[in-house]
Amino acid sequence: MNTAEVIYLGEFRCEATHLQSGSKIITDAPTDNFGKGEAFSPTDLVAKALASCLITTIAIQTRLMGYNLIDSKLTVKKHMASNPRRISKIEINVSIPKTDLTEEDKTKIIEIGLSCPVAKSLHPDLIQDINFEFV
Repeated sequence: MNTAEVIYLGEFRCEATHLQSGSKIITDAPTDNFGKGEAFSPTDLVAKALASCLITTIAIQTRLMGYNLIDSKLTVKKHMASNPRRISKIEINVSIPKTDLTEEDKTKIIEIGLSCPVAKSLHPDLIQDINFEFV
C-alpha cells in the first residue's frame, strides 16, 4: 500500500500528500542549494522525523507507565556536510516536564527514545546527538 504521493511543482518545490489522511506537506530546497527556503527541506524533514519519532515512541511507552508527556519540547539542529552533500549530524534537545520520574523511569525513557524506528533506520555514520532534560 502506498503511503504518499509526491508531485514536483517546479522551482525546487514538492508537494507530498499523505494518502490515508489527505494531509499535505510542501518541501523547498534550502537557500544554500538553489531553493527559496520557504518550507522544510527534505533533509529538514529527516531531522524532524527523528525528533517526532523519538517523542512519539516515548509517549506511547510512558502512557503505559501512567505518565502524560504533554508539553514536552524538542529542539532540532541539522548539520550538513559536503562532498557528498548529506546530513552529517542531528542534534536534538528533549525537554520533558516531569519532575516526579524516578531515575529508573528516566533511564527507561532515554533508552526508549534512542531506539525509536527512525533512529534505528538512519545510516550509522550520521551522528545522533540527543540530550534529555527533565524539568
